[in-house]
Amino acid sequence: MNRKNNRLYLPNLCTLVAKTCALLFTIFCALLLTDYSEAIAKFLDYKRVEERLSTIRLHCYKRCLFRFLEYCNDNKVHAVRDIDLALLLQYINTLDCGKTVIVPVLSTLRGFMKYLFEQKLLAADYSNGIPKYRIIGQPKLPSTYSKEEIEKLVASVERSSPIGKRNYAIILLAARLGLRASDIARLKFANLHWETSTIEIEQVKTGKELILPLLPDVGNAIIDYLKYGRAKSEEACIFLSERPPYSYFTSSNVVTHVVQRAFRKAGIIIKGRRFGPHSLRHSLGFRMLQESTMLPVISEVLGHKSTESTRYYLRIDLKSMQQCMLEVPSVSPDFYLQKGGVFYD
Repeated sequence: MNRKNNRLYLPNLCTLVAKTCALLFTIFCALLLTDYSEAIAKFLDYKRVEERLSTIRLHCYKRCLFRFLEYCNDNKVHAVRDIDLALLLQYINTLDCGKTVIVPVLSTLRGFMKYLFEQKLLAADYSNGIPKYRIIGQPKLPSTYSKEEIEKLVASVERSSPIGKRNYAIILLAARLGLRASDIARLKFANLHWETSTIEIEQVKTGKELILPLLPDVGNAIIDYLKYGRAKSEEACIFLSERPPYSYFTSSNVVTHVVQRAFRKAGIIIKGRRFGPHSLRHSLGFRMLQESTMLPVISEVLGHKSTESTRYYLRIDLKSMQQCMLEVPSVSPDFYLQKGGVFYD
């Protein structure tokens, strides 16, 4: 079967599987618990009509309720009116699944109990008694590189060709100033203020105005690219593609690929670490933190909306954490000999 036929066949197969599962679920409900099956059918129809749930979401609801039905059957609870909070909590304690699975299970159960109460099928609203499971995500530690690794990266960039001059300027903007890939890709001549030696941009991500010093090595790299590397063009953006028609970067991915190729070429160990322009940004923030730079200053340099974003770097500043460590007081040997040492045998 060719690919075209595959594309036509697979959606039909998925639809058939979904319909089959729905039919089997309906048969199961009818055979197992007639009282439940009618309530569940009306509940799912309510969700489909009132909340316009997709077929996938409805299938998820059916799976969750199927497990609850099995538990009720095993515990000889055959009528809706026999459901109580104790039964619900006992069922929840039997759930042995990951946090990404238990959340929709509890949500489905909560919605079903609320529906049964509103339809006067239950005397009490047990939905409020079903515990909430909150997923607290902890962001991953940012990938950072030492000052020596950054200098090795910068020094490895070939600068004799036009594309090498362009890539060198791009990497310096990320490493020295911590600019995001999106801001580098859209950097324009109007953003360079040579008279004040500053770069002034409106950040793509936050929309916040950002003013940074135009450092000598960064400025020289840009001038070198403009004079000897950049193709003649009326484009407002500074950095252009390497091939005709020499247009501006339509995506910040170009900047990301430039940095990643440079990391690989430099021979820096990248295993287990990210190695794009954002890692250079993280490295700058981490290095400033190591130099005891105040958080508001780091926040301004990196263009964060608030210092809350900058606190992200505190988790990797082990040097500062060590300064907060307290000495553990020594314990006299006599302490362990109290009452003959019976508590510490």
